[in-house]
This record gives sequence, structure tokens and C-alpha cells, in this order.
Amino acid sequence: MDNAFTIYCPQKDIRGTIALSGSKSISNRVLLIRALTSGHFEIHHLSDSDDTISMENLLLSQAEVLDAHHAGTTFRFLTAYLATKPGTHILTGSERMKQRPVKALVDALNHLGADISYIENEGFPPLKINTPKDTWKNTITLPAHISSQYITALLLIAPTLQQGLQIHLEGDIVSRPYIEMTLGIMKYFGVTSVWENQTIVVPHQPYQARDFHVEADWSAASYFYTIAGLANSADITLHGLHQDSLQGDADIVKIAEKFNLETTYGDHQVRICKKNNLTPPSHFEYNFLKVPDIAQSISVLCAGLGTHGLFTGLQTLRIKETDRIAALQNEHAKMNVFLSLMPSKFSKKSGVEYYMQEGTSVTSDDNMPVIETYKDHRMAMSFATLGLLFPVVILDPMVVSKSYPKFWKDLVHLGFKVNPENSRIV
Repeated sequence: MDNAFTIYCPQKDIRGTIALSGSKSISNRVLLIRALTSGHFEIHHLSDSDDTISMENLLLSQAEVLDAHHAGTTFRFLTAYLATKPGTHILTGSERMKQRPVKALVDALNHLGADISYIENEGFPPLKINTPKDTWKNTITLPAHISSQYITALLLIAPTLQQGLQIHLEGDIVSRPYIEMTLGIMKYFGVTSVWENQTIVVPHQPYQARDFHVEADWSAASYFYTIAGLANSADITLHGLHQDSLQGDADIVKIAEKFNLETTYGDHQVRICKKNNLTPPSHFEYNFLKVPDIAQSISVLCAGLGTHGLFTGLQTLRIKETDRIAALQNEHAKMNVFLSLMPSKFSKKSGVEYYMQEGTSVTSDDNMPVIETYKDHRMAMSFATLGLLFPVVILDPMVVSKSYPKFWKDLVHLGFKVNPENSRIV
């Protein structure tokens, strides 16, 4: 099969050490801060992901038309950054990017003083970004359930605005750890802020140039927690991670405890251990509102173990690289696992959407599951871990380069067989 890898791991006891790349989320924030800082500073252990390479190149580009391709974070951060700059720029992306909403961010920026218009469809990329107005307002109210990337984009430019910025958030805050990460990184570069109740205040002030070391990616670590959970036993060391991480996805450590996985912290590393043949939990319930990027990893882990799942906080998955809820439903169903939205009567009072996951991932020797990835790196990496149980075919496997280019190489390092030709990726 063209443009596909068959993944299988003949050994069920996993041992190995992996050096993870720098966090894409942190890297892109720091790159934008460097562009907004008067003095230069070095960034060490920068992510090697496509999204970060795109971010770095576009920030250095002098072109009028800038193409962010599939990189949602890059597109949103650049929208805010370019909105503060003189001149006219066209910011565009892939066909999928043109389907991802950006209206809330554009409306906010235009309210504050930007001059942004839509080139094709109202509310969606591509955008025409002109020289901003002479005077910027300093207060904006936003619905708190929108993507944290919109809020982060505004926060990153906030200290450079004439009067700083006050952001009032209405409703339940989605992906709060990502906002906290942004403020923590800004603080490292000398920017003070105050977050009280639903209001974040960032006064006008300069970023201070300081060299920065990027922590490894906890989102990427989640795939190795899934592998450890599916293995009979495991002892995996991941380099580059910290116990006092700014990344919300470090919550995978607490989640993993429910699946008999023990995490030990060392010097810039974690060690994941699972003793032989422990009984998996029969039921697992979790709200992914704060950590949506690890939802697919945990969903696949539950499926592989036959653990009954009850999930909430999945609403932002619909506007990612693909509709990740629909993608999970489609691919799980190929292996007799079913992810279903529960009837509204179960959430009539709260308005919360509950998803129930039932079944155990199974296949037959003559019916190897073929996993569509929908141009979504996390679909490829999360479902590849099932290769520990039986062979799976992953379509468009190099989509992983969006966030983790050496993912397949690292799987081979742990004993997985990645065909055709391990030599193509190592």
C-alpha cells in the first residue's frame, strides 16, 4: 500500500530510552516573544516540528503573502503579531486551515485597533492584514470557551500595546493550562501580569531578552504512556521533561496512575514503569477540557485495554486538524470500539456533553485495520500504539512531522517494526 506504514511490535515487554524533541507549544510562544523583543536571545532545544519550523521561517520572511499551511498555532499567533505591524500582509494556509474558524480572534483584534479583513469566506482564512490604527484600545471581552490559542495570541502582543491589555473572559475557560503556560513564559521574559477571577491584566512593558531552554513535549510523552499501558511490562525513560512543567499535558502522569503506571522524576527526565500483567481498570472517567491534546492517546489506551470510558471536555476537538471526535469514532469502529455522544437527558442541567466509549480493540489475521489519519498527526501517533497488540496500517504516516518528526524512529528504537523498510525512517 502506497504512503502507508504497517506497525507491529513482536515484544510485549518494552524497555528503552527516548530523547524527546522540544515542546511545539513552548517553542512557538518563545519564537513570537523573540520577534517582539528589542534584543536578540538564543533558544535552545527548539522543537523540530513542521509547525515550529514554519513559525520561525514566517517570522523572518519579508514576503507579503505568508502561508502557514496546516499550522493552526502559527496562523493564530501570526494574525495577532502582524496586526500590530505596518504594511499589508496576506496570511493564508491549507484547505483545512481555511475551514478552521478565526472570527473570534479577528473581531477582538479589530475591536482593539487592528485592520483585518477576510479574502474569501467571512470568519475564516485567508486574511488581509493592514497597518493598524494609530490608537489601540486596552480592553476586550471574550467568551472563555474559545480556543486558548486566540487568548494566547492576544496575551503575547499585550505588553507591546500602547496601554497594555485587559482580557475579560466570560464562561468556563477552555484549556486553562495553556493560558497559564503563556503567562509563565512571559514572566520569564520580564512581563508581569495579574489574573483575578475572569480578568487577565497585562500592562504595557518591554520583553527582556534572556536565553531560553525549551522543555520536551509532554503531548508527545503521552504516546509512550499509552505504549507502557498496553505493554505487559514497561520501563521507558523520556529525556527532557521536568516535574515543575508549565505544560498542562503533564497531567498524563496522574492519569497514568489509574492504569498502573508509575512515574519517577530524575534530572530532566521521567521514567515510566509498569509491572508485569497488572489488571487494567474496568472504568475510567475524565474531563479533557484542560488537556484536549492527550484525549486521543487516552481514548486509544482505554480501547486497547477494554476499559470502559466516560469522557467530557472534548468540544474543542471538533476544530483541530480534523474533527477529532468523528475521526476517533470512525477508526475505533473498525476494531469494535464505539465512542458515542450520550443523549442530552444525561446533561440536561449542566449542558455538559458526555461521551461513552465501549469495547476492546480487536482484529483478525485476515482483516488488518487500516487507520485513516485525516491529515492529523495525533491520529497517526495515538493509533500506532495499538501495534503493540496487533499489526495496524497507518495511512499518510509522515503527517507526524507536524509535531514529532522522529516518532517512527523512536518506535523502532523501542522494538516496533515499522514497514515498509525501517531503514526509511532511521
